Amino acid sequence: MPTDQALKLAQEADLDLVEIAPQGKPPVCKLMDYGKFKYENAQKAREARRNQTNVIIKEMKLRPKIDAHDYETKKGHVVRFLRAGDKVKITIMFRGREQHRPELGFRLLQRLAEDVTELGFVESSPKQDGRNMIMVLGPHKKKADARIDMQAEKDSKAAERAALVEEEQAEREAAHAAGPVAQKKERGRSENLDPEIEA
Repeated sequence: MPTDQALKLAQEADLDLVEIAPQGKPPVCKLMDYGKFKYENAQKAREARRNQTNVIIKEMKLRPKIDAHDYETKKGHVVRFLRAGDKVKITIMFRGREQHRPELGFRLLQRLAEDVTELGFVESSPKQDGRNMIMVLGPHKKKADARIDMQAEKDSKAAERAALVEEEQAEREAAHAAGPVAQKKERGRSENLDPEIEA
């Protein structure tokens, strides 16, 4: 179809003539509302961005001579990050003479990896990088799945809390309806006062 005829058709239908495939023989055009087309594409792109999960790498720094309690605290943070679906980069920092004993850091990283095997896996094995040794742990669950699980857990806890509050309220109302509250006994003069003092 000639171009001028296609343009006349587009004007009659109050639409735009949009070239779809300019390289084609002959070039392919389409009658459409171009503004509406651009708007729908923008909406699709926005929806795709919203559904896209951003992988965040959290970092945890340790020292080779870490105390047992400190290790448990750091491990708790790593567990929390993995449950949330984030990757965790664990860095062991060596100072002074510790740099000559990298096996201490390697053992510590292996121990941590074994402790969190049910939540994550070793994505990159321990590597010496100057004064530091680095290992990356990845979660078994995807971020979206982890978010759904965490929301379900929150909802169940909130429901339990609401049930407890209702139960306590019912107990209070039952106790109140059962009978009058015991009267407070009147306070007399304290025995340790000086008897010569007039009341």
